[in-house]
Amino acid sequence: QEQLVESGGGLVQPGGSLRLACTVSGNPFSLYAFTWYRQVSGRQREWVATITVATKTRYADSVKGRFTISRDNAKNTMYLQMNNLKPEDTAVYYCNIERAVLMNWGQGTQVTVSS
Repeated sequence: QEQLVESGGGLVQPGGSLRLACTVSGNPFSLYAFTWYRQVSGRQREWVATITVATKTRYADSVKGRFTISRDNAKNTMYLQMNNLKPEDTAVYYCNIERAVLMNWGQGTQVTVSS
């Protein structure tokens, strides 16, 4: 059964860093691109970053230069290193597969940036 589990969120001060992880099970992880999204309560889910099978990366303008997406195929895990965090980065962060049919969404991981 396919499953997504996000972890690594927390409370951090502005300017701080966090590293999120997305562990994937139930499919051949190395054969797919994956994406990070985030969602603030009451708003639509927002695309953050994508990493391809060939480890090419794309970022939303709002996080470019501050966030780094990576993957470890041996661990079936994708990461999001978030540096210089800002209050506007506060959201629940989710991951999902890049294909026509998405996986069931995980529970997400809450990131709160506040002093």
